[in-house]
Amino acid sequence: MTRIGRYLSLETFCTCTQTYRRYASQIDPLPKHPDSVLAIAALCTHILDPVIAQFGQARFQLTYGFCSADLKRFLAKKDPITGRKHGMASPHLDQHMAHEVNRNGRYYCDRLGAACDFRVVDLPSDALVDWIMEQNLPFDSLYFYGAARPIHISYGPQHKRAIWAFTPQGTPTRRGTERWRKGMEG
Repeated sequence: MTRIGRYLSLETFCTCTQTYRRYASQIDPLPKHPDSVLAIAALCTHILDPVIAQFGQARFQLTYGFCSADLKRFLAKKDPITGRKHGMASPHLDQHMAHEVNRNGRYYCDRLGAACDFRVVDLPSDALVDWIMEQNLPFDSLYFYGAARPIHISYGPQHKRAIWAFTPQGTPTRRGTERWRKGMEG
């Protein structure tokens, strides 16, 4: 197993989604571009390692890590029983595809870096975001979906520290993030 930080392996980071587990025999979950592995390792070193060190590996729950081109295709497919897509993927925005390139040699996401979604068991996600902000962790984007849901966080060259919440319809908004943004402005 390839370690990508003090606590996680590359394999764990790439195989944590429900969609991967359901279709594992049909999905190559690993990055093809060597810079993707470096970006994932940087995310682990600068963000996930400190979170796991603080809250414990037993409480850390990775829900979405790296998105390979194979996984991206399966997320877009509809379940034959429910008719709903297996998941959501916005590769041009969310950094889950790290430094992977498409058939034309272009990055799926020009922002580069890497991203993941995770939660800490028995800790509301707003308290997790409070801790991340107090520690001044160098993230690029953070998506807060609600206190009972995992957060999305990315680490990339921009380190823009953008924080977004989402409406019930899934529209990004700054509303609900004021307390964290205020801390950055002061």
